[in-house]
Amino acid sequence: MWLLIAFIAVPLIEITLFIQIGGAIGLGWTLGIVVLTAILGTWLVRTQGAMALGQLRSSFSDMRDPTEPLVHGAMILFAGALLLTPGFFTDAVGFSFLVPQIRQAAFNAIRSRVNIQSFDAPGTGPRRQSARGDVIDGEYHEISEEEAKSKGPSGWTKH
Repeated sequence: MWLLIAFIAVPLIEITLFIQIGGAIGLGWTLGIVVLTAILGTWLVRTQGAMALGQLRSSFSDMRDPTEPLVHGAMILFAGALLLTPGFFTDAVGFSFLVPQIRQAAFNAIRSRVNIQSFDAPGTGPRRQSARGDVIDGEYHEISEEEAKSKGPSGWTKH
């Protein structure tokens, strides 16, 4: 339902702002501002996206939780999409997502509402290290000598 409201409200807000601002400063200045914000936004998204990618790489190399750099990168990507969309409201929201303090506040708000649970896939649980490195765990069953003679050689020996 919220998505439907957003798809209806955002274009109405943009049309209203275009009419109001275009009437106040003129069509040429209005279009110039829209193009200028798209160019400036693209440059800011590229620079901040590169920084977010560097933070993500360092979190992987330092074996830290990559959640925060991933969320910041997603918000920068979303900001880029908003800045490339013509309009004043979307530009204001897009530029706000390029401010690191606002991204951090949004990340903290999202993190407080998300309940994180962990799970282990079968076979990926914690592994027990043996005291000796040459010990191999395995299962076996004993074969009596009579069974061994009746079956013949196993194929693993050269008898």
